[in-house]
Amino acid sequence: MLIRGGTVIDPAQGLHAVRDVVVRDRRVTALGERPTPAPGEEVVDAHGLLVVPGLIDLHVHVFYGASHYGIEPDPHCLATGTTTVVDAGSAGAFTFTAFRRYVIEVSQTRILPFLNIGATGMLSADVGELEDVRFIDKARALQTIEAHRDLIRGVKVRLSRQQVGANAGVALATALETAAAARLPLMVHVGDTPIPLDDILRELRPGDVLTHCFHGREQGVLDARGRVRAEARRAVGRGVHFDVGHGVGSFSFAVARGALAQDLRPATISSDLHVYNVHGPVFDLATTMSKFLALGVSLDDVVRMTTAAPAQALGVPGELGTLAPGAAGDATLLRLEEGAFPLADATRETLVAGARLVPVAVVKGGVARAASLQQPRLPPVPVSRPYG
Repeated sequence: MLIRGGTVIDPAQGLHAVRDVVVRDRRVTALGERPTPAPGEEVVDAHGLLVVPGLIDLHVHVFYGASHYGIEPDPHCLATGTTTVVDAGSAGAFTFTAFRRYVIEVSQTRILPFLNIGATGMLSADVGELEDVRFIDKARALQTIEAHRDLIRGVKVRLSRQQVGANAGVALATALETAAAARLPLMVHVGDTPIPLDDILRELRPGDVLTHCFHGREQGVLDARGRVRAEARRAVGRGVHFDVGHGVGSFSFAVARGALAQDLRPATISSDLHVYNVHGPVFDLATTMSKFLALGVSLDDVVRMTTAAPAQALGVPGELGTLAPGAAGDATLLRLEEGAFPLADATRETLVAGARLVPVAVVKGGVARAASLQQPRLPPVPVSRPYG
């Protein structure tokens, strides 16, 4: 395959220039200028488009048919330009084997899961997975990680009141111990936590992920005066990875503006795409990227936060998140449209963006398909205690 004539943006290589991309045997084999295609090459015309490494979404929920959050990954992720997703704790030790067999292994989207420290995972909208302390099980989690060491990339814990009840301390401690024992990063969901954010941040290690970093609920990165918490700066300084995790209730333009103005930037932009936000306000990762363009983040930085940076967080730089020769043959073709586009956050604030990123086509493992911003319609879902 020859992806021809597009403007390649590959922050992992410091590249922003018109280039042709050659993919053979599911790998990028060359990056340069090819005046004519080779015999037998499929040609993807990218003139006037941006060609970026296959987008990586560090936070979604795709345990379709089991988790109340679950959406189907291929129509909602791959079809909208995202080649790799991290399922952020939809499955726990009791449910992970089913997740692997019936979703991960039959999806074209590459799914790299984090295991929930709650053994059931995110099954119920009405009962938090950590409200019963008996489900906070380090031994079962470690057994599951070892059985699926080839696939599981981290541990997940949700610390909001409605998920954790009175067990926030034991849930965080157990999740930290489990991640350390497994030599994996921990992803911590914050917002409306029953323990102070500063206390949580102090416990996080280099490489751990704080998701929902710009939520507008209690215990956020901005203090009561709107200033970035000193503990947040210290965490970033020692290598804690701040992730957006937009979701249905976890992204505020006001918080993002305040943090960005004080030079607190997220390491990664992620959607937290699930059944409660797939028809708005999130829609897809490209729309979330467009929101950060509207907030003044540069195009190259937005691409870096959805390619090279999540690949680094997952421990796969050079394999994913780049178009360097030898990398996986994944690419996303985007059109940068100018106009007036209303974009909403999770607090119902709307801003009118002057530009947006629209997925046009996606290449996954050397196979091309059209992309779309239009999502397939899901049957109505009762919104009971949604969060994130």
